[in-house]
Amino acid sequence: MIIDRIALLLLIVGGINWGSIGLFQFDIVAWIFGGQDAIGARIVYVLVALCALWCISLLFRERGKITSSDTDRVE
Repeated sequence: MIIDRIALLLLIVGGINWGSIGLFQFDIVAWIFGGQDAIGARIVYVLVALCALWCISLLFRERGKITSSDTDRVE
């Protein structure tokens, strides 16, 4: 699903941002948007949080069964 990929992409952005905060004490999102209180930064923070909540559902989903037509396809 496309929403799963978007959520994972935003979680990667959030993870990189947290890594930069932990390692370098530098908030990339706040730097891009002009501070942690800037509306753009707050929107990104909220979107990352919502994506994290969405991705919890990925842990409990069953993977689709592989059919013979999936394995016969040539890439």
